[in-house]
Amino acid sequence: MTVGNMESAQLFDAGEKGRGLRATKELSAGEVVFAEPSFSAVVFDSLATQVCHSCFRHQAKLHRCGQCKFAHYCDRTCQTACWDEHKQECAAIKKIGKAPGENVRLAARVLWRIHQDSGIVSDSQLISVDQLEDHVADLPEEDLKQLSTNVHTFLEYWSYGRKQHSVDDISHIFGIIKCNGFTLSDQRGLQAVGLGLFPNLCLVNHDCWPNCTVILNHGNQSAVSSALHSQRRIELRAVGKISEGEELTVSYVDFLNLSADRQKKLKEDFHFQCSCEHCSQRIKDDLMMAAAESEGNKPSADKVKEGTAFSKECLEKIERSRIEKDYCEVVRLCRECLEKQDNILADTHLYKLRVLSAASEMLSYLQSFSEAADYGRRVVEGYIKLYHPNNAQLGMAIMRTGVNHWHAGQIEVGHGMICKAYGILLVTHGPNHPITRDLESMRMQTEMELKMFKQNEDVCHTMTDAALKKKPIFSC
Repeated sequence: MTVGNMESAQLFDAGEKGRGLRATKELSAGEVVFAEPSFSAVVFDSLATQVCHSCFRHQAKLHRCGQCKFAHYCDRTCQTACWDEHKQECAAIKKIGKAPGENVRLAARVLWRIHQDSGIVSDSQLISVDQLEDHVADLPEEDLKQLSTNVHTFLEYWSYGRKQHSVDDISHIFGIIKCNGFTLSDQRGLQAVGLGLFPNLCLVNHDCWPNCTVILNHGNQSAVSSALHSQRRIELRAVGKISEGEELTVSYVDFLNLSADRQKKLKEDFHFQCSCEHCSQRIKDDLMMAAAESEGNKPSADKVKEGTAFSKECLEKIERSRIEKDYCEVVRLCRECLEKQDNILADTHLYKLRVLSAASEMLSYLQSFSEAADYGRRVVEGYIKLYHPNNAQLGMAIMRTGVNHWHAGQIEVGHGMICKAYGILLVTHGPNHPITRDLESMRMQTEMELKMFKQNEDVCHTMTDAALKKKPIFSC
């Protein structure tokens, strides 16, 4: 599919939800419904020196723009490819002596592009950027104060001598960004690194159990000439069979929250009341708050309440210790909390899953792979009961757990999980995404090691130990 091709989707009146997109033909799982380059995008302030401002890849060594000293790029080719986006920004940053926050930079980039190309930049763009919803009238007082601050900063930043804009016009752009901005991830999909605006994607409505997912494709930046670089773009991919005429939906929030909590966040951030089937019928809420059950026996309501309160408090301590990089304390808190949760909270309980996930992640970082794999396996078992079978979060969890099993020398289990993850991420990310390509390499390597293991168990263990250095670097 070529970038900008909208043959598989069309705009329609979605009733109370306003505008929406629906399929113009039957679509299969993993099929790209459409791909769309960003109208404008910026790297987050906190990662401005670590992520390329052109391709949004995390890189160890980046080259700084010699003019503004703010923008960073992989190389001269990336810098040249980004010059049209950066040149106005570069002059503005030089003039005021510093770069403003990401929202102000993105608002300016949007307006500069509107001046240059108008609000519609291609025949495949279904709506002009300035026609997107802003919900400024719905903002609470605290958000309006922040909006006023952003507008003031924008007016200082905006270069003199160019077209001036009213406060209402600028507020409209900020409102559009707040409601429609899409978070961009790095090339491994592991960290949010920036914010972008994609007009066609903005027309896809929310459902807590969607039929599509969105992934950022960073494009191919290997060509020597920037003219031959493929565009940074999002891909809307079907996660299951979609019938002709069916509305296309994505989830604006993580499903792994209670219905009421998802509805609250959607109301606060996107200004609508979610009435999807999973929210209306509170589907899976019971599993997310389930008590442990053994041979038909359940703990008392008071014990469940006490265990839940303790878990919530412990998760806050875990997050503080993680921020402070006290990793052994994170592990200690996780173990203490899991012991308290034992026989009280089920493995599908949200708080238990969050503690298990934190424990697995931290132990993997500390190279205690066997214990990390045990906790990760419990996370995966819970996720399978809660998430859609082709959910990217599920696929990533299975991948991480499979890799931990592999590093722990449990090659057969690791290979099976890596294969399972590969099948899910083929749907959600496609065969050319860096994560999928990495998984394919791991799948082939574990398959080769599995064959060797069956031929000579001792030799295989020796090679695995030598290659992966699986002993923990810390003991907690």
